[in-house]
Amino acid sequence: MQALELLVDDETDDAVRREWVALSRAGLPSQADHTGTTNAPHITLLATGELPACDEELTAALSGALPLAVRLGPVVAFPGRRLVLARLVVADAALLELHATVVTASRAVPSPLTTPGRWVPHVTLGRGIPMGDLGAALSLLRAPGLDGSATRLRRWDSVAKQTSAVVG
Repeated sequence: MQALELLVDDETDDAVRREWVALSRAGLPSQADHTGTTNAPHITLLATGELPACDEELTAALSGALPLAVRLGPVVAFPGRRLVLARLVVADAALLELHATVVTASRAVPSPLTTPGRWVPHVTLGRGIPMGDLGAALSLLRAPGLDGSATRLRRWDSVAKQTSAVVG
């Protein structure tokens, strides 16, 4: 899998990481448990099997698009066998335009969850939360929304397990 991900400013990154730590200290699954050097709070704009556009093409298409104001909103639990907890990101016109531009410039076939019109922008806090622990997890994540900015765009290559900067 290849992905294009927005990274957030330092203050927003720190706030999300504090939530990761709160979950981890409570013994709950958390992104803090993933200690790889590429693990960072991010908003996935595109996930795809193949990303035809090179970084230079993406950089040219996104010139001047960042930084972009973003608002992290309430916590949501995405369903499944085990829950994924995330902070929703308010999908305003500017973010939706950036998403559409990235998908078009990538020349990729987006995964169903990153297809324009179906994409739910979010920042993951923890994966694999048991249903019985949802209340405890939510009680740790009561912070109000957070205004920040998306400052960088990176490419994630899941096979090579590495990232490369595209913008910023």
